[in-house]
Amino acid sequence: MANIISQDNNDGLCPVAVFDSGVGGISVLREMVRLMPEEDFLYFGDSANAPYGTKSTEEVRALTIKHVESFLSMNAKAVAIACNTATSAAVRVLRGMYPDLPLVGIEPALKPAVEMTKDPRVLVMGTPVTIREEKFRHLFERFEDRAKIYPLPCPGLMEYVENGEYDSDEIDAFLYDLLKDYRGGRINAVVLGCTHYPFVTNSISKVLGPGVRIFDGALGTARELKRRMEEAGVLKERTGWGGRVIFKNSDPSPEKLALCERLLRQQ
Repeated sequence: MANIISQDNNDGLCPVAVFDSGVGGISVLREMVRLMPEEDFLYFGDSANAPYGTKSTEEVRALTIKHVESFLSMNAKAVAIACNTATSAAVRVLRGMYPDLPLVGIEPALKPAVEMTKDPRVLVMGTPVTIREEKFRHLFERFEDRAKIYPLPCPGLMEYVENGEYDSDEIDAFLYDLLKDYRGGRINAVVLGCTHYPFVTNSISKVLGPGVRIFDGALGTARELKRRMEEAGVLKERTGWGGRVIFKNSDPSPEKLALCERLLRQQ
C-alpha cells in the first residue's frame, strides 16, 4: 500500500525523524520510504533558516542539535541528518550525546564515484560549508591518489530547489555558467554533495552531457539507517501496510508544504 502523505500531528507515533536545512533532504526521504515502507516518518525542513551552507559551523551545529532534541521530545526512535552541511557540523557531536540512538548523516558519495568510474575525474558539487569542512577534507584525502577530484562550492544553487524552481530555464542558465569550465570531457563523474542537488540532476546532465555519471548518497544513507535500526531492534516488521509521512517546516506556508509533497512524489 502506498504511504499516506500527512501534515497532521504525530501523536502516538514513534517516527523516524529526517532533518534538512530545507526541502533537499526529501531526496533522502524518498529512498527511506521505498526501503522501509512500513515506517512512519517525520520530515522537518528548516527553510526559515536556510541556507545552512553559508552559515558558520557553530551556527549550523547549534541549530542541528536543537532540532534533534526536539525530535526526541516527539518520541523519534531514529534520526537521519539528511543534510551534508549539518552532518559535517554536528553528527559527531550528536553521536557522543546520544550513543544509543540510531543516527545517520550523509556525506558526498565520492567512494562509489571513484570505484565505479574508469579513470575517475570527479567534480564534487557542494555548499561552501560542506566543501571547506574538515570532514570533506578527510574524504578528499582518502581518494586523491586514485582520482582527479575537483571540489566546487555552489552558493545559490540550493535556493532554486528551495523556491520550487528546479525545472526551469533559469536553473539551466545558472548551471551552464557554474559548470562551463567542466564541459568537454574534463570530468566523467559528478558527486552531488548537497541533498537539494538531486532535484536538478536533469539540468546538470543537460549541461555536462550524457557521458558524465552522477552520484548522490541518498540510497546509501537509507541503507545505513535501516541497518542501524535493525541492530537497535526498532525496525518494524514487513506488514504490507504503508506508514505515514508527516511534513513539518519552520516555514509553515501552504506553498512550502505542497512543495514537500511534490518533491516526495517526484521520480
